[in-house]
Amino acid sequence: MPDEELVYRIESLPADHAHDDELLAIVGSNRHFFVRQEAAKRIRDAERLKAFAHDRHIGQILARQMRREADAAYLERLAREGRHLEVRNAAAAQLSLLRAALRRKQQPR
Repeated sequence: MPDEELVYRIESLPADHAHDDELLAIVGSNRHFFVRQEAAKRIRDAERLKAFAHDRHIGQILARQMRREADAAYLERLAREGRHLEVRNAAAAQLSLLRAALRRKQQPR
């Protein structure tokens, strides 16, 4: 299938899709990085992207999807040890957003 058609199909998936396995196959393929990034963005379970953290294109997507308190330690490690500047920067930015959100959540109302 041509990349253009594949990207269209990826973008057409509903938010509650059940296609993480197929999307992971695209992420792990030799497709153009843009196609692989689009597939990574649509994976519902970000934990499954951790195997691709070393990939600068997918690592950025992974970092941006991490939003839970339990993700903070992983983001810290990614920001510190990531091979690619883009991944380290994305992890650091997401960690900053996550910490700010956690502070807001802990403030008394």
